[in-house]
Amino acid sequence: MQWEVVIGLETHAQLATASKIFSGASTRFGAAPNTQASPVDLALPGVLPALNKGAVERAIRFGLAIGATIAPRSVFARKNYFYPDLPKGYQISQFEIPVVQGGKISFILEKDGKAEIRTVQLTRAHLEEDAGKSLHEDYQGMTGIDLNRAGTPLLEIVTEPDMRSAAEAVAYAKALHSLVMWLGICDGNMQEGSFRCDANVSVRPLGRQELGTRCEIKNLNSFRFMEDAINYEVRRQIELIDDGGAVVQETRLYDPDNKETRSMRNKEDAQDYRYFPDPDLPPLVIAQEWIEHVRANMPELPDAMRERFVSDYALPGYDTVVLTQSKAMASYFEAVVAAAGKEQAKAAANWLMGDVASTLNRADIDIAAAPVSAVQLALLLKRIADGTISSKIAKEVFAGMWEAQSDKDTLADDIIDARGLKQISDSGALEAIVDQVLAANEKSVAEFLSGKEQAINALIGQAMKLSRGKANPAQLTQLLRKKLGSC
Repeated sequence: MQWEVVIGLETHAQLATASKIFSGASTRFGAAPNTQASPVDLALPGVLPALNKGAVERAIRFGLAIGATIAPRSVFARKNYFYPDLPKGYQISQFEIPVVQGGKISFILEKDGKAEIRTVQLTRAHLEEDAGKSLHEDYQGMTGIDLNRAGTPLLEIVTEPDMRSAAEAVAYAKALHSLVMWLGICDGNMQEGSFRCDANVSVRPLGRQELGTRCEIKNLNSFRFMEDAINYEVRRQIELIDDGGAVVQETRLYDPDNKETRSMRNKEDAQDYRYFPDPDLPPLVIAQEWIEHVRANMPELPDAMRERFVSDYALPGYDTVVLTQSKAMASYFEAVVAAAGKEQAKAAANWLMGDVASTLNRADIDIAAAPVSAVQLALLLKRIADGTISSKIAKEVFAGMWEAQSDKDTLADDIIDARGLKQISDSGALEAIVDQVLAANEKSVAEFLSGKEQAINALIGQAMKLSRGKANPAQLTQLLRKKLGSC
């Protein structure tokens, strides 16, 4: 039987506020356990929550960025469950009326060697508080409770079940991760728990519309773990059904050491949490004036930037999507163009999508940490454009710049001079190389003269080899054709 995978993601993005969502306690990461838990976070008798305006504004900013509806009136509810790290015995969240409703996120999915633009519809994004954290290490067999995270503001972002593979889920998660950092609403630090994903995974026979029974994989804080966990869970469910069993709705954890998901608890439904409006918090009312104020202070969004890249730099649509996958990449591109000139925009895009991207991937670092600055890359592009070096030699220069990790703006020139990499454009020197190649490759010359046009490529290759890649390709080709024409 052929199976179709169905995936929806729930992502908890920690909002980048200095204080918690309902108290003035700090959200700073790394403090000693239980030193940043206020009486409100601890649910001591007589205390009342007060909503953090900054958290609401960040939710509005996200809603505007994804084209969602910002609810003019939303309600906070109590989500009741009992865990040791939940001091109230309930979590303040939003249920029936979330602050952000609908919206969509588009991203690039690499599949079968091709790049496709996919769009995932969002169901909602709602505000809520985080719980504390259970600590299982170094407590002599006991579990410790750290309530520093209790009350930290979260925006839970929920998708429709639109994704059909682990790779697509990861591509969406990366796009969302980039967007919340682009907007400045979340620092995106997955190691510190600022961006955590839960994956709802099910399978169904190909062609069937009815959804299968889903399992939720909790707290995936790495894109690699997410892909591995979803792929394992898909295999587990298919094998279970093929063996005559049935998938049970449950919450599972991913064990990265054994690369498998493990059962954690039965999956609760909404009625199990006994939601009801929080009596201590009035409805959240967001006036249109507040929305427009947030809109006026928004950064340029990826969609608008893509349109500008087309109009200002004449870039193809695909290039603009790649360059705006992160704010850091877009800023780097514009810095290169500013230093090299608009006429180098396409060359800059090609380098960023090619050599720069592949080198970043090998080093496993972000463009913001690249040792080659935008100004340095701009000078390299200029040296290609003015004929100082060929595109092939430029790759060697770029590798040298990367290894040097110098902040000197003229680094490209220094490497070109030190290694003697300047392109040979002198007609006399090129003519000598061509004469030597023609004399040593009589067979290729004869093939070309008999009508085999592609034979010239072998001659060009020999000439480039003889010049150690430094011959000006255009001049070399022109001179070769001239010489062959007179044979």
